Amino acid sequence: MPKKTEPSVSFESALQELETIVRRLETGELPLEEALNEFEKGVKLAKTGQQTLQKAEQRVQILLKPDNDAELTAFSPEKN
Repeated sequence: MPKKTEPSVSFESALQELETIVRRLETGELPLEEALNEFEKGVKLAKTGQQTLQKAEQRVQILLKPDNDAELTAFSPEKN
């Protein structure tokens, strides 16, 4: 069965949503099933955010690389 693809959200939106999930979980007032669902969603958002940050770091490293004779090529991130 194919995986359901979720619409991509900006890094900032994902971070804001993750912060909201953390606050809701920290209250301790969610029913167990809802807390588990929120936790799962938070883990997915955290992993996506981590991948986004890694790609940004790679871009920065490429831009700061001190090879003055290197030919410039377009950066194209890998699609998942």
